[in-house]
This record gives sequence, C-alpha cells and structure tokens, in this order.
Amino acid sequence: MSRTLSDETIALVKATVPALEAHGLDIVREMYARMFENPDIRDLFNQSHHGDSGSQPRALTGAILAYASNIDNLGALAPAVERIVQKHVGLQILPEHYPHVGEALLGAIKTVLGDAATPEILDAWGQAYWFLADILIARETMVYQEQQTAEGGWNGWRDFRIDEIVTESSVITSFVLRPVDGKAVLRHKAGQYLTFWFEIPGHPPVKRNYSISNAANGDSYRISVKREPQGLASGWLHDEARVGTVLKVAPPAGEFFLPEHVDAPVVLLSGGVGLTPLVAMLETLAARGLEQPVQYIHGTHDRDTHAMRDHVRSLVAANPTFSVIDFHQSPYVDEVEGRDYDHAGIITDGWLIANTPVDKADYYICGPRPFLRAAVSALSLAGVPSQRIHYEFFGPADELLAA
Repeated sequence: MSRTLSDETIALVKATVPALEAHGLDIVREMYARMFENPDIRDLFNQSHHGDSGSQPRALTGAILAYASNIDNLGALAPAVERIVQKHVGLQILPEHYPHVGEALLGAIKTVLGDAATPEILDAWGQAYWFLADILIARETMVYQEQQTAEGGWNGWRDFRIDEIVTESSVITSFVLRPVDGKAVLRHKAGQYLTFWFEIPGHPPVKRNYSISNAANGDSYRISVKREPQGLASGWLHDEARVGTVLKVAPPAGEFFLPEHVDAPVVLLSGGVGLTPLVAMLETLAARGLEQPVQYIHGTHDRDTHAMRDHVRSLVAANPTFSVIDFHQSPYVDEVEGRDYDHAGIITDGWLIANTPVDKADYYICGPRPFLRAAVSALSLAGVPSQRIHYEFFGPADELLAA
C-alpha cells in the first residue's frame, strides 16, 4: 500500500520537535519497555545496547528527532535509512514485526507527553511511522530476495560449524566458519558483517554482529573477535567455543564495504579490533592486483595487542603499490621502532593529513568511537568530501561524527 504524507501531517510532526528534544529519551525508553514485554520482539534485539547505560535508546532518540526534523526533506536521511535496513536484515526483522513497534511508539508518546499528545498529534505520528515503515519494508524485502537468490545465499538462520580457531593477539581470536550443510556461502562484500544468534546457558538469546575479516571465497567466513570486558558473547566465544561448535548465522549485511571498482588511491585506517573489516578489504584489493596505491594504517596498544601483523605485512610485501604503517600507543621497552612498529603514540590528525593523499584518496575507517570522531573530523576539516570518507563503527550510532 502506497502512503503519502499531507502538508498538515508534516506540520504536526515538525511541531513536536521541541517536545522530542525535551522528552525523546523518555519516550524511547518507554517504547522499548512496551516492546520487550513480548519475548519474541525482545529477542530480536542486542540487549547489551539497552538499559540505563545502553546506547541504543540514545541512538533511536536521535534517529526519531532527525526524522521529525527532516520529514519534509527525507533525501537527507537516505544514508541513515540504508544503515537501518542493513541492521534490520542482519537481525532478521520482518514486516510482521512493524505493527508491534508502531503500537509501542504511539503508546509511549501518549504516556510521556500526556495531554500534550492530542489525537491529532498521535494520528500524525501514526501516519509518519507507517510512511517510513513502508520504505524500510520495501527495501528490506529487496535485500532478503537478493540474499536468497544469490549463489550460496540464504534467508534466516543457517548453521555454521567452527572449523578453525586462531589466536591473533592477547585479546583477539579468529574463528573460521563453514556451513554444516557443506554447500557454498554467499560471497560477501569486503567490509560487511555477519549476525549471530547465540544460545548461552542462563541467558535469553543473544544477537551480535561481527565483521567478516577475510576476502570472499565462496565456502567459508572468518570473524576476528576481541574479548570485551564483561562481554557475554565475546567471552563465551573465547572461553567456551571449540572447533566443531555450531553457530546460527544470518547472511552478510552492512552498508560499509569496498566497491567493485576502485579508481583512486585507498587508505585503510583502523584502530584496535577495527582492523577486522579492513583486513578483508586488504585481502580483496590484493587479490585484484590493484595498481592504485593502498596505504594500510593501524593503531593499537602494543606488540601483544597487535593482531594479524604478519599477515598484513605479507599481503603488502606481495603488492608493490601497497604500504603499511603501524602505530603502537605504548610500546614495550624491548620493542624496536622500525621493526616492531613504525611510530610510537597515537595516529594524530596532523600526521594523517600530512602523510595520506587527502586530495584524491578514498578513506575506509573502522575503530572505537573516539578514534572515528577524530579521523572523520580531521579529514572533513582538511577538505575531503564526505563521499570519500567511509566508516564503520561497532554498536549503535549514539553520537554524530562531527564534520
């Protein structure tokens, strides 16, 4: 069913922006409380991003405010819409789930705003919700169809067996996954992630996204997982998973990926475990025999936390247009500059601008939020157009990256 928004509806929604600015987080928390009364809806979400200290409520509050503010200029939200679509596809959100969310949102608006949420306001927000929901459902349906019809593709949850476990550093371990059915797997785009459904004893189902850290090969995936403090899923993988353990996996998803054709210099910039999708990109570029210059720049704490160092350097050594530069924030006293790392300290804005081709390169960036904020801000202020700055971050987007 095709829906349109009347001028009156648009005006009413925009008029609620001040109320959303003042009470949006309360509305979102109330909405999630209502949704999570249904275990089937609750189990769709990554619960580590919720709660009083969770970042997902803040992320959704910002998204709702952005939608209300730009409801008469939805083109400005296109990148955000595609990111939402990819996250929904990873979590296996289906059309039948949308009525539950809409009902919870309108109920939360009414509860939090009280008499200020007039029938006209609620009706306008109901129309606005379903207008956006229709856009998301249509795009998600298209992605599901693409996943199902592609060679090695599938929908829903597919069983994969851990075929190999490799210790990459003191905090990062790689897991090579092959499908239990022995058939081919969807060739992912370098940079995309897999979504996992973990069933950990004593806990409700756990959903997590992990970037694929190898180039597409049609028969297996590799994920490289950092052990996070108090990380339920990462801790279970590090401590309990074994070769032969079977995991439920959704198809590759994500809007952060390397394009099929590269016609400009490439800078791969990672911090910590942010190297995972960028190693997949480096492997992919190496397999293509790319003639464009490729710089791989990585920052980590020290020798012990430096994952995949030898693998990255072997890829670079085999490709004459590739180079690698490593930063160790606090190298051990027996580490040697030029042998174990290239620079001590962090990757500074000044160094990045002075040592990469900001006038023509495409940048692919992944790492912790402070790392991303600094890199994206520095590049933007140096005049790099936004269409040449590509980034991925872990968890929900609870902060805007300054530009």
